[in-house]
Amino acid sequence: MTADEAPHTLKDEQQSLEIRKRLSRAHGQLGAVVRMLDEGSSCEDIVTQIAAVSKAVNAAAFTLISTSLKECLVDSEVDSGPASEKFQKLFLSLA
Repeated sequence: MTADEAPHTLKDEQQSLEIRKRLSRAHGQLGAVVRMLDEGSSCEDIVTQIAAVSKAVNAAAFTLISTSLKECLVDSEVDSGPASEKFQKLFLSLA
């Protein structure tokens, strides 16, 4: 991103709400993982819950990236080339 390029902020309120809900659930799940560790739960059960947290966080990130990319592509004031390149890098950072 260049100095004259403003960072994108999500405008789609519905998607923002869905992302917040997903992250709130993941936050609760992560708290449950900590409790499971404290209570001596099995490694298999703990890893299963960690995987669920990871999937929820990644789904939120992918939703954020795809929604932001869509907004940038339809915004006539945004140069879609650099914007799509930036979001591609963000997408690949999750892989």
